[in-house]
Amino acid sequence: MATPVVMEALSPTMEEGRVAKWHKHEGDAVKAGDVLAEVETDKAIMDLVARADGVLGTIAVREGETVPVGKELAVIAAPGESGGGKREARSVQAPAEASRPAAPAPPPVSAPAAPTPVAAAPAPPPVSPPLPASRMPLPAPPDATRVKASPLARRMAKEAGVDLKLVPGSGPGGRVIGKDLEGVRGSVVRGASAPITEPAPAPEPSLPPATHHAPSGAAYEDIPLSPLRKTIAKRLATSLGPVPHFFLTTDIDMERAAEERAALNERLEGDARVSVNSLVLKATALALKQHRACNAWFADDHIRYWNEVHLGMAVAVEDGLITPVIHNADLKSLSEIGGEARELAVRARARRLRPAVYTGATFSVSNLGMFDIDQFTAVLNPPEAGILAVGSVEARPTVVNGEIRPRRRMRVTMSCDHRVIDGATGAAFLKTLKQMLENPLAML
Repeated sequence: MATPVVMEALSPTMEEGRVAKWHKHEGDAVKAGDVLAEVETDKAIMDLVARADGVLGTIAVREGETVPVGKELAVIAAPGESGGGKREARSVQAPAEASRPAAPAPPPVSAPAAPTPVAAAPAPPPVSPPLPASRMPLPAPPDATRVKASPLARRMAKEAGVDLKLVPGSGPGGRVIGKDLEGVRGSVVRGASAPITEPAPAPEPSLPPATHHAPSGAAYEDIPLSPLRKTIAKRLATSLGPVPHFFLTTDIDMERAAEERAALNERLEGDARVSVNSLVLKATALALKQHRACNAWFADDHIRYWNEVHLGMAVAVEDGLITPVIHNADLKSLSEIGGEARELAVRARARRLRPAVYTGATFSVSNLGMFDIDQFTAVLNPPEAGILAVGSVEARPTVVNGEIRPRRRMRVTMSCDHRVIDGATGAAFLKTLKQMLENPLAML
């Protein structure tokens, strides 16, 4: 019996998906668990896998097309069924082509004709003595050590420098799939006993790569919305308008934080080094632990106050914005927060985040300081009741003990849902956050 291949809901908020790439083609044999296609959802690029063994029949949705969840994309026919499509046509056509008489070879002009691959065909008169059998090139034997792995797993292994032969597969028949490599953050594995170490972080781009083409002389160009941009538009329409925002801004002296950070980084190397963003995330998590009223969700008939702190971290990607989550941020060290933040940013820009990684935030932080933005206001991400907008750290003239001195300072603005957070509540949270950043030893 034929098994339909449908557009599955690959994320909790997915309503439609775009077929980014087909890994299997009409007539290809497939097994349950094989990656059929890559699907671009509202948040990431996910793998669509086969749910049955058989032959992939006619593909109804081509690459680049967007269809709603539940739409049939193709059919997997059981072996021997007519739904196999092109493969059966090829298997019937091949004997007919083989039975046709071979066309006579054209007479040689300046060189003898190459011998045909048919064994029964007579060889042309040799011009030079034939190559001894011992020197004839032999086909390379099949690689007995070849590992069964999905295309996504091979790509992830190549990017991380991981030897797939040392990764146990959890897919059908021991096949290595993407989730088997999620816990391996990267290593060059040379032996079974080789340790897995963190690679040096890739340099983050200063701006997301542009997706628009150069002007072609036309007055304008219409570009269809991507699934991610559609979701952003829909979410913003349910945020800034319906949710009553108000904003609180404070100016923080970052001189001590900068000195402590420099002292810490003198003893740390690589991914363990502390960034300003790590300090802000850690301080925000600890402040939220003291001010549970800001660590909350608004629902239609109740407010959920969280005892756990899961920080959303806004990351600019090629076609918009995504917010991966650092879970239990208040329980993690500065180095752990920094390493996880860098890893999540890299995976977010590659559109390789699992739904569990970008859902469930209780509060969010958006940092545009690296873009030299002094101050801005961020839009809430419902049902969260608060988000912190972080500007750049810059030296500004400051009055210290009656004298004007240059001090490194940073402005932060908190956007609040007034249905959950009152002005005094938000101000108390910002006061605690400011105290922690201005006296980082208390936070550490």
